[in-house]
This record gives sequence, C-alpha cells and structure tokens, in this order.
Amino acid sequence: MEDQKPQEQAPFGQQPFGQTPFGNQGPAPKNWLVESILVTLFCCLPFGIAGIVNAANVNSKYAMGDYAGAQAASQAAGKWTKIGFFIGIGVYVLYILFFVVLGFGGAMMSNYR
Repeated sequence: MEDQKPQEQAPFGQQPFGQTPFGNQGPAPKNWLVESILVTLFCCLPFGIAGIVNAANVNSKYAMGDYAGAQAASQAAGKWTKIGFFIGIGVYVLYILFFVVLGFGGAMMSNYR
C-alpha cells in the first residue's frame, strides 16, 4: 500500500480556500426601515407603507443569500420612501401657502365693509 494521505480539508466550520460563504456576498444593503416609518408617520401614509414592506424584505432576502433581491428591495424601499417624503413636503408647503394667502385675503377683505 502506498503512503496515502487524507485530502486536505478546511477545519470544521470554515470555508475552503477560495470559496465565499453562503449568503455573504458583500455588505448588507441599506434597508430604509427607519426612514420609511418616519415617512409613514409624518409625510405620506401610502408611500411610507410601500417603503416599509420593501424595507422589511431587504434583511430577509440578504439572510437567505439572495443578494440581488436584497439590493432590488433596498432600491425599491429607497424609491418609495423618497417619493413619500417629497410628496409630504409638497403637501405641507401647499397647506401653509394656502392658509397664508387665505389669511392675507381675509385681512384685506375686512377693510371693505
């Protein structure tokens, strides 16, 4: 019998040289969860909810090893959060502008009696 050596294997719990661990293809993408919750509370409810749903999918997809899916969910969560934020800011500006114009108009009309 020839001198047989066992194949060199990586120690238990470590990946063989040159292989990436399962599900860890880079840093986790931003999940936008806090921003989505704040947009839901203060700006625009429907777009904030869409942001929360996509933000919740980011971590679960990343944990399953679906890095491309996690990246897509992160981009969708960011998109809906930003849309909700800017629509909410626009509504607040129009609301304030409406009452300022209405207030000045009411003050001007009181002089005509």
